Order: sequence, then C-alpha cells, then structure tokens
Amino acid sequence: MAVDLSEFDHPSWITAAGTGIGYLLILAVLTVALFIVPWLIFAAL
Repeated sequence: MAVDLSEFDHPSWITAAGTGIGYLLILAVLTVALFIVPWLIFAAL
C-alpha cells in the first residue's frame, strides 16, 4: 500500500506542523525556565 505524498501538499498541513512545532518549543522554553534554571541556581548555592 503506497502512500501518495501529494495528498499532504495543502498549506494547512504546513500550518498544522508549524503549530505543533511552536507548541513544543514553548513547552521546552517554559520547562527550562521553570525547572532547569531554578535547579541550577539552587545547586550553585
């Protein structure tokens, strides 16, 4: 069963992928800001 990749050429797929990547990027930044940075500060004391 071959998948025809031309089905995914619509701009909405790019928008959906960008939304998902942006969401994951925001989650990564917030995780670092809320957990990693305080842990590093506490470990330095």
